[in-house]
Amino acid sequence: MKQQTTFSPQLVISHGVTDISFYSKALGAIELRRFSNDDGSIHVSELEVDGQVFHLHEEGHDNLSPKNVGGSTVSIGLWVDDVHTIMANAEAAGAIITSTVQDYDYGYRQGGFTDPFGHHWLIEKDIRDEKPATNNGN
Repeated sequence: MKQQTTFSPQLVISHGVTDISFYSKALGAIELRRFSNDDGSIHVSELEVDGQVFHLHEEGHDNLSPKNVGGSTVSIGLWVDDVHTIMANAEAAGAIITSTVQDYDYGYRQGGFTDPFGHHWLIEKDIRDEKPATNNGN
């Protein structure tokens, strides 16, 4: 049986992280499993958002966290039904909003934030088939 090809980002976090509740509060993520270090900090956590899996992994010699290198070179795109709600949840959970939600003429509703670990997220919805918004993108 052929396995379906999927994309599963691995986000690098600093050593010593124990609280990753941001992802459940902001994105509704469910932790599927965790491998902890002897001190209780996270070595690897496997999370799921609406059937899509991603991992948090502590830093190693080849993988550095955005916090420890002063930024990120990647933006994680997450396609959702309600961009406004996810953005509000993310901000309430501690994200820094980098771009407010807007409808773009290329047919996407988008907003962006940086999570508490320094990862950049772009929250998106394809709105090409929707009627034009009359209330600030809602």
